[in-house]
Amino acid sequence: MMAVDERLIALIDEHPEVFEGYKIELLRGDIVMMAGPDWVHNDIVELVRDQVPGDRWQRKTTQDIAIPGEDSEPQPDLLVMEQGAFEGPGRLVPAAAATLIVEVVSKTSALRDYHQKRSMYAAGRVPAYLIIDPFAAKCVLLTEPFGTGEKADYRTERTSKFGEPVPLDLMDVTLDTSDFRTLPGTPR
Repeated sequence: MMAVDERLIALIDEHPEVFEGYKIELLRGDIVMMAGPDWVHNDIVELVRDQVPGDRWQRKTTQDIAIPGEDSEPQPDLLVMEQGAFEGPGRLVPAAAATLIVEVVSKTSALRDYHQKRSMYAAGRVPAYLIIDPFAAKCVLLTEPFGTGEKADYRTERTSKFGEPVPLDLMDVTLDTSDFRTLPGTPR
């Protein structure tokens, strides 16, 4: 981690009230701050989390991820991992512990979610990455990561419209997307 990152973390720790309501991520060396998410965004995250059985899976929102070989600490909207895959302590969960990472597209995150985070999560060998886009009313499930660095990607991409089921075969779960709501506009 760079010195500026350590100073920012110290500043956040000393004055949390200044940063309240912001999501802060380190993405390939850039510090990205975003305002709190939309209600529809949070509703979708909650609907996904509630469909993943808690007896087998840990379901964490806004948990920082450590990706080997990356100057990045993304904070996905939802991290799903098997119970016991990571016990802490600390704010960084190794990408290797993740089974599924979910990002819900916001007005300002489309490019990062569809491209930058796609290659970061693939580089971290996250087995499944689900992009939920309330602007386009679709889910994109990416599996089978390969490659390294910015050239890392997923071999398999499956797109489903809202209302269609999304099978998460790695977890033996099928997401019901019929209650996912949309947002107006097209930030993509």
